[in-house]
Amino acid sequence: QVDRYLYHLRLSDDVLLDVMARFQAEMVKGLGRDTNPTATVKMLPSFVRSLPDGSEKGDFLAVDLGGSQFRAHQVKVFDDGKQSSQLESKFYPTPKEVIQGNGAELFDYVADCLADFMETKNLKHKKLPLGFTFSFPCKQTKLEEGVLLAWTKHFRVRGVQDTDVVSSLRKALQKHEANVDVLALVNDTVGTMMTCGYDDQRCEVGLIIGTGTNACYMEEMRHIDLVEGDEGRMCINTEWGAFGDDGALDDLRTEFDRELDLGSLNPGKQLFEKMISSLYLGELVRLILLKMTKEGLLFNGKVSTALLTKGKIEMKHVSAMEKYKEGLSNTKEILTELDLFPSEEDCVAVQHVCTIVSFRSANLCAAALAAILTRLRENKKLLRMRTTVGIDGGLYKTHPQYAKRLHKVVRRLVPTCDVRFLLSEGGSGRGAAVVTAVARRLAAQRQRIDATLAPFLLPLATLTEVKGKMRAELEYGLRRETQASATVKMLPTYVRGTPDGTEKGKFLALDLGGTNFRVLLVKIKSGRRRSVQMYNKIFAIPLEIMQGTGEELFDHIVQCIADFLEYMGIKGARLPLGFTFSFPCRQASIDKGTLVGWTKGFKATDCEGEDVVDMLREAIRRRNEFDLDIVAVVNDTVGTMMTCGYEDPNCEIGLIAGTGSNVCYMEDMKNIEIVEGNEGQMCINTEWGAFGDNGCIDHIRTKYDREVDEGSLNPGKQRYEKMTSGMYLGEIVRQILIDLTKQGLLFRGHISESLRRRGIFETKFLSQIESDRLALLQVRRILQQLGLDSTCDDSIIVKEVCGAVSRRAAQLCGAGLAAIVEKKRENRGVERLQITVGVDGTLYKLHPHFSRVLRETVKELAPQCDVTFMLSEDGSGKGAALITAVAKRLHDVGQK
Repeated sequence: QVDRYLYHLRLSDDVLLDVMARFQAEMVKGLGRDTNPTATVKMLPSFVRSLPDGSEKGDFLAVDLGGSQFRAHQVKVFDDGKQSSQLESKFYPTPKEVIQGNGAELFDYVADCLADFMETKNLKHKKLPLGFTFSFPCKQTKLEEGVLLAWTKHFRVRGVQDTDVVSSLRKALQKHEANVDVLALVNDTVGTMMTCGYDDQRCEVGLIIGTGTNACYMEEMRHIDLVEGDEGRMCINTEWGAFGDDGALDDLRTEFDRELDLGSLNPGKQLFEKMISSLYLGELVRLILLKMTKEGLLFNGKVSTALLTKGKIEMKHVSAMEKYKEGLSNTKEILTELDLFPSEEDCVAVQHVCTIVSFRSANLCAAALAAILTRLRENKKLLRMRTTVGIDGGLYKTHPQYAKRLHKVVRRLVPTCDVRFLLSEGGSGRGAAVVTAVARRLAAQRQRIDATLAPFLLPLATLTEVKGKMRAELEYGLRRETQASATVKMLPTYVRGTPDGTEKGKFLALDLGGTNFRVLLVKIKSGRRRSVQMYNKIFAIPLEIMQGTGEELFDHIVQCIADFLEYMGIKGARLPLGFTFSFPCRQASIDKGTLVGWTKGFKATDCEGEDVVDMLREAIRRRNEFDLDIVAVVNDTVGTMMTCGYEDPNCEIGLIAGTGSNVCYMEDMKNIEIVEGNEGQMCINTEWGAFGDNGCIDHIRTKYDREVDEGSLNPGKQRYEKMTSGMYLGEIVRQILIDLTKQGLLFRGHISESLRRRGIFETKFLSQIESDRLALLQVRRILQQLGLDSTCDDSIIVKEVCGAVSRRAAQLCGAGLAAIVEKKRENRGVERLQITVGVDGTLYKLHPHFSRVLRETVKELAPQCDVTFMLSEDGSGKGAALITAVAKRLHDVGQK
């Protein structure tokens, strides 16, 4: 009979899964900036960004306002490796005149109680940090600030709503001359999560099921529209009690729920809480029993005064009646006290009503909690998740069946989550102290991280100084008397012009710069339908050839050329050839290049100090199968400039920002003292990577730069390149990470074997880690691939380190480039310069922020120059052919 009567209070798993989906939708609504104003579940950011990591320590105070008693606590947190803490508390009543009076009286009372507690504990002489647990919905804009949205739980204090409760507490404490520093405002749910998080680092959900009910959890910052920034996580106080206030649960609310709501202090509000929390369940049972009695189903239809009196049946009665082990004796005793004279059948029926009401509460609570757990798992992109829920509240703790029922239903609704439920010890008070301890730890950590990264922040004055020094070094390299001792060598390339669009013909290009060698056929058409068509083939250069004799290397190159000519069916043609040779060469003319020294793993003998064009010609003669007209030997920077110059005649600068760093530009012949002639222009390969080798930028080099330099293959050389190029940025990051780990600020102070390995942190990882689209979870995965077991907080710090290093690299590169564009402007004698820079290199192309920071720096340091950056398409191959075509055109003009 009771079952039939209470049919609507029984919820199947299908219904619970539906509630779960509805709650998930409400969470999304609450997190969105546009949808939050109309969301019932407010999803309030708590500004708690980190869980305890075990390194917290010190003495803290906490005050806890929100229930029938006010509590003051002293919490000692020990950094003893055991994560232990000691809690001493004192309870003070909260008189009705205080909780229904005015704000000044309330906060005076709180300050008064705290002063009394500090005197009792002999703490008046110490300045202690304090955490304030305030268990009412607040809108927070930082950890130590919160504006009260609405009172709940019978509190009705005037003049507090819409004001910052922390500043009200601070004023009251000042009046009492209490030596206290309020560092954190915490909701009791958040306090519960933090208390349990101190004992179990997997704890990322807090749940209260008592007089009120609420949940909080750690959400990804990128999903919280209401707060700036998308790094890391923040605890969200869901304020789930209001779920259903918009009618979303009307199909599940019974006539008893509606009656209870109408008789409450806040009709139409906190409807979910009214179906779950202990403040209302006793009343729900009373309304059901009253109706059943009136209909003659109980107590022979005799309605007692107790059944008619609101609030007469409390949660403690419901809990006691559900102690099945004691049979019906408790139920009989309680009903008799209420002037009801029950038969055994009445006792069975009443016990059944209590069970159904409290079971529905556990079911609904489980459905909303399952929605939160599912969201956590999806955020982490895991198929299966292990997590811990910190839990507190009288209903959960004292009801004989509640905890077991809740656990069972949660596990059934989310079989993909292995959930541990951890009872909070010391609850919200201890939690407020832990939040305060974490806040203090993070503030101290922040100072040390800022101090470590400060040398990487280059102010405008420093960048201007770098620009000036680069300009001076460019001049030294151009002058005859200073060129020999100059660090920036300013090598003439004998490329005398950029494409003018009249170039045409078929050209061969060779590209040697790494373990692969390319041969290209480039067809250039001029006129209205001008175009460049390319055909190429890639050949491997085996290690034994790279490190064999020079003769073997050039014979291998000629063998590859022969294969390509055969493949293209042009073996008999005598084509002009451009040779991109990306190793440092000193040139005496466009078709002469003396190798200064091998790099990039090449060690072929009898090549250094030799003209590579002659070596190639000799190898062609030895083969005696075909002849080629070798017109130009080219550096990859020059190739980049020429490729872009073909598309844009304004392009007179080539920049490589990749594994290495270098620039070339068209300089006026009259300024190049080391080459005869004053007419026209010539492309200068600056070889600017060696800028600073004379110590002129030592004041901006950090200890990490020095460590990277000392551990490199060429200590003391290419210092600017070592601060700006892809080959070294990852290694700088690794050195910083080691230092931060030694300081105990990363990876729990443990330097892993992989972090000790030089070169483990490649620049591609910097680009991946700094990607705006990348969630911290993916950053953690990258770090795990590197053998680094990181927390969410570690990932934020690593991302910050990568950002500081790559930003400085882009700014330094920008300062150097600004010196060159300013020089070009002065060469032309114009007020304002329009110029294009052709760019190539993986750092510029693939790093998410490098190109933007570089452009911004040039704009700031060379405000009179309008610089366009153009990405080079195959600079080293196409560029070599274009240089050959330009050289051919200029040669023909000269002959005429």
